[in-house]
Order: sequence, then C-alpha cells, then structure tokens
Amino acid sequence: MSTDIRILSPCGMLGYGFPEESFRSGMERRPHAIVVDAGSTDGGPHKLGAGVSIVSKRAVKKDLGLMIPAGLEAGIPVVIGSAGGSGARKHVDWTLEIIDELLQEMGKQAKLAVIWADFEPEEIERARREGRTSPLSSNIPPLTEEAVAGTRSIVAQMGHEPIVAALESGADIIVCGRAYDPSPFAAVGIHQGKDPGLSYHLGKILECGALCAEPGTTKDSILGTISDGSFTVESLNPQRQCSETSVAAHTFYEKEHPYLLHGPGFTLDLEHCRFEQAEPGVVRVSGSRFIPSDTYAIKLEGAMQTAYRTFVVAGIRDPILLGKLEEVEELVRAQAREYYRDVPESDYAIRFYNYGMNGVLGGQEPEPFRGHEVGVLFEVVARTQELASSICATVRSTFLHYGYEGRKSTAGNLAFPFAPSDIEFGPVYAFSVYHLMESSPDAFAIEHRRGGMKR
Repeated sequence: MSTDIRILSPCGMLGYGFPEESFRSGMERRPHAIVVDAGSTDGGPHKLGAGVSIVSKRAVKKDLGLMIPAGLEAGIPVVIGSAGGSGARKHVDWTLEIIDELLQEMGKQAKLAVIWADFEPEEIERARREGRTSPLSSNIPPLTEEAVAGTRSIVAQMGHEPIVAALESGADIIVCGRAYDPSPFAAVGIHQGKDPGLSYHLGKILECGALCAEPGTTKDSILGTISDGSFTVESLNPQRQCSETSVAAHTFYEKEHPYLLHGPGFTLDLEHCRFEQAEPGVVRVSGSRFIPSDTYAIKLEGAMQTAYRTFVVAGIRDPILLGKLEEVEELVRAQAREYYRDVPESDYAIRFYNYGMNGVLGGQEPEPFRGHEVGVLFEVVARTQELASSICATVRSTFLHYGYEGRKSTAGNLAFPFAPSDIEFGPVYAFSVYHLMESSPDAFAIEHRRGGMKR
C-alpha cells in the first residue's frame, strides 16, 4: 500500500501572513513538505522591472520565521516558488538574505537549493531568430529584437522538473526563481511518485492558500493529501470549510478555458474531474489528466521602463461640477496641452480616473452616476520625471481654478486629502516580453549552498 503525501500550504502568498494556530494544526498532520507561492504578475510589470518585492521584508521574515524552524525540526523541505514576487535574480537574492538572517538568528545552518529563472537577452534573441518564440495570446505582438535588447531582466516560468531535482538532492530549503505557480506544489507529489495530473491540480488549488474554502482567503493555511487515484483538500482553520462547490469553483480560478490549463510542457485536462465530499470539510478530487505537450515551451516575462509618472488624488463634491465633470476634464486637458504646445504630445499623456462615477469600468459603466461626491485621480505619464511633474502641476492648478459654467465660487474645485498634493511615482514599466519560448526543463540552473553562514 503506497503512502499518502501531505502538503502544507501556509498561505496564498509568502508575506501575506497566516494564523499560527492553523499552521501548527497543519504541522500536527505530519506533512511531507511546506510549500508556499511568493509571486504573481497580477500587479503588472512594475515589481519585475523595478526589482522590488510585492510584500515587505518584515512580512516575509515573519512568515518564514514560522515555516523554516518547523521544516527543519520536522526534517521536511520548505519550498518557495517565485521568490521575492517576480523571481528574478534581484528578488531571489533578497529572499536569500532574509533566509540567511533568520538562520543566523536561530544559530542554525541549512542546505539550500536555489533554482535560477533568469535568461540572458542573447539566449532569447537566438531563440527569436530561430523561430522558437511566439506570443502568449493573440493580442500580444511578436517578439522583436528591440524589445529583447531593451529589457534588462527576463525570467521564465519553470515547471516541476528542476524542483524535483532539488528535492532529490535533499535540500532543506528550496528557493525557486520565477515558477509556474502550481509547479512547486506539484513537484512534491511527482517526486514521491504520485500522478502528475493530480499533483498539478492539487498545486493549482494549494497555491492560493485557503481561497478554496468558505469563507475564502489567501491569508490562511490549507492541507492537500495526494493518494494514488485522488487527492483531498481541507481547511486547517475550524472557521473555514472546504465544500464541493468551493473547491470546484476555485478550479476555475484564473483560467481562460473552463477545463484546460496549459503549463510548461503539458496541458492539464480537468473535463472529467469529480468533486466529492469525503467527510465534513474534506473534499476528494479525482479525474485530473496530465497530457505532455509535443513541444516543451516556457513562458517568458520581461519588463522595460517606458516613462515616468506623477499623480494627484482629490475630491469633488460640487453637484454642478459633477454634472459636467468629464467635459471639464477635457477642457483642462486641452488647456494644459496648449500651454505645453512646445512639447510633442507623444512625450506625455494626461489621464483622469473618476472613482465613484466610472473610475473602474470607464466607458463600460452600465449605471448612470447618482452620487454626491467623486474621488478624482489624475496622472501624467511622460518621457522624464521633470516633464511629468511639470505638466501634472499645470493640470492640477488649471483644474483647481477652472471657471466652468454655473460655478458659484471663485476657487476650490478640488479638495486635497494631503499636502503636497502632487506625488512623483517614478519609473513606469511595461511588459516588453510576455511570450512563449521552446526550451527544455534543463534550462534552469540549480545552485547548492549552505544557508545561515556569515558572508
């Protein structure tokens, strides 16, 4: 009789936090690994381009301060996917510094396996010339030589293969660069000989922590158990429960197709999945199929700096102005452009976001505005920070004093919540590389080192 493999997912994002009681409850179940996702592109390209983390060092250290001692004491691996948020070298190094700091404070050392996900522009350009790159979707243009050359940091999403190799090495802590989100979880099951389809489907659920429970959250722990023909998921917090509906619903989360999920070198087919209530709060899932692809392709991500941003937040409560707000904004925009007519319009953009009116959906807002106040965020994105700030200041002062028809006062169109009102955001990034590249699982280098040693 084969052994069931238990995987503890503390939370949906390293640094989001989780109740210590839930985590301790999971450790009492004697898991075979502690696995946590640390990355996402949900927030856009800025974190990758700027080389900064999604969450704070304090939060990551707090979470790892529970996970690492528990893993070392139990003799099980702690696996971190997409370290630092975007998984580039800068993000991985940042995470390694936190781990070393923790281990030194604990007076312990650990065997680390670091899986790098960075690719040199020359390698990407060679693949492009050989026809081994393609857009991720139909609305993304083909990769260009200029985009590759102008992108400083390019990473690729690793599959389970290099993580399995790191597990086989006996590492105590595995720090992955950019990883396909379910891969670090799937690697544990596959390493233990479990079905890859079940392993990846479970990984798809566990990567978000307790979001598959009711009430769902990414800030709590969940336990997954893989058997030979199925897997189960259960909440580790008695205030949350997994149901057939909640687990099935989460299977549809972040997917463009209802039952096909594409990953590095495979497709996960969930058409014939079954979700059953095994016992109260425990859901059993079966029928997940892993279909290897004819060509092994990995997703590339790269961000390029494109501009600088300055923005202002203000409130409007005058019903007369609110009745013609978008009209006034166009007049303010036109006046600012006239003032800066010596600056090419291609060098900057002025945008308004009217929260409370249509700030989220814009022109697709189905309901007419009925509110009594609106929060206006206006931004200027320009070629330089100086230009962005100069134009933004002009837009702000023009808007503040603009004499629209019917106005009863001579000033005060905008109410500012703080001073200074103009905020220099800094560099703006765009995804310059968001493509597939034919490659190999061996393309990800694994480095072994001792963690906790003073450098």
